[in-house]
Amino acid sequence: MEICGNREMELLKKLGFTRVAGSPEELQAAEILKAECEALGVPAILQDFEIEDADIGTATLEVLEPYNQSYPVTGYKCAQNTFEDGLTAELLYVEDGEDVNLSEAKGKIVLVNPGYMRVPLFKKLMAAGVAGIVTMEGTLRDDRQETDLSTRKLRRTLRAFGSVPMVHTRVLDGFDMVKRGACKAKLVLRGATVEKTSHNVIATVMGTGKPHEIVSFGAHFDSVDFSKGVYDNGAGSVINMEILRYFVENPPYRTVKFIWYGSEEIGLEGSWAYVKAHQEELKDHKLMINVDVGGPVLGTDKVTVTGEEKLTAFADYMAKICACPAKVKQGIYSSDSIPFADSGVPAINFSRDGAPGASYIHDRFDTLSFLSAEALAHTTRLVLEVSRALINGKVFPVERKIPQNMVEEVEKYLYKKELAEVSAEK
Repeated sequence: MEICGNREMELLKKLGFTRVAGSPEELQAAEILKAECEALGVPAILQDFEIEDADIGTATLEVLEPYNQSYPVTGYKCAQNTFEDGLTAELLYVEDGEDVNLSEAKGKIVLVNPGYMRVPLFKKLMAAGVAGIVTMEGTLRDDRQETDLSTRKLRRTLRAFGSVPMVHTRVLDGFDMVKRGACKAKLVLRGATVEKTSHNVIATVMGTGKPHEIVSFGAHFDSVDFSKGVYDNGAGSVINMEILRYFVENPPYRTVKFIWYGSEEIGLEGSWAYVKAHQEELKDHKLMINVDVGGPVLGTDKVTVTGEEKLTAFADYMAKICACPAKVKQGIYSSDSIPFADSGVPAINFSRDGAPGASYIHDRFDTLSFLSAEALAHTTRLVLEVSRALINGKVFPVERKIPQNMVEEVEKYLYKKELAEVSAEK
């Protein structure tokens, strides 16, 4: 079978709508993928799981001194609510949260530099006793009419260290506050935590020689707010559908499972749900192959191996043999391979990262405009050449073990040490 980028692009167009975790649109995308599998003659199931979400009723930020002005914000889901009349406190810009910045932060609303809130900074903010947090995104060159303000969530990992009211604003507005010397503000956050249902799509092609041994392919199909999510990660979803088509026409020696994960964007929720629900099956998983982002015309293919060094060398050799240029390294990749690696299943992650300035992610500009059928097909061939050699080998050459250096990387990514410490303190 010839890999067909145009066919992949047609499916990508079908998936090109915003489909956030737990939404009706995410379910619609799951149904599209299920129907594609069944059109190939492969039964597929939708496996549901519950996710934590929140409905934000009110989120406001008003500077009170030395001037009076309200700024547009979104509220952090699952963060602590204020009282109905809000939180009024001094406002302090603490930059990256160095100790000197935080020395006088107790009881204040703090503004932090742009970026996603990570455990190290959040832990320091909680220890400093801040009363509220304002985060930022974007650039000073943003056009308000073409810039969306995302809604973020205070995840369970962070909440293990505490919780305060949190809102999110634009860099444009954070800059204005600091430049004008804003020193007192009122923050209002009122939300309610809710449960929603998300889904994984699962299809299986049984092996002809060793059906009890499993290699699984994974890709997430949800997107973030405002984004059509074709680069991240409709592309990975359609690449794996093309790989499924190949193994339908060319039955594999080992069983191959294809799993499209929901709710990856809010903390790998779909893959965590899968490994939790399939613990007994996992002992038969020899390898997890994940595809996350692909298709940009200008870019670089990358292969990240969360497994033994010999597997890294193999992937590098295969990329060269099949004339698919790629940067190959041993490491971890922040996607659905993490729960598998944490469960002892080696993983290979494929991605085609857009060149600087030639791709967009997690915003309204993640559209088909910078993708091509040729680039999709190129990555698909790389995934296929590496995977089928392993899947069809008489003896599976990959040790089902995560080497110690990768165990440490996974544990660092999951902040296991910090979570254990805070659990012990409680």
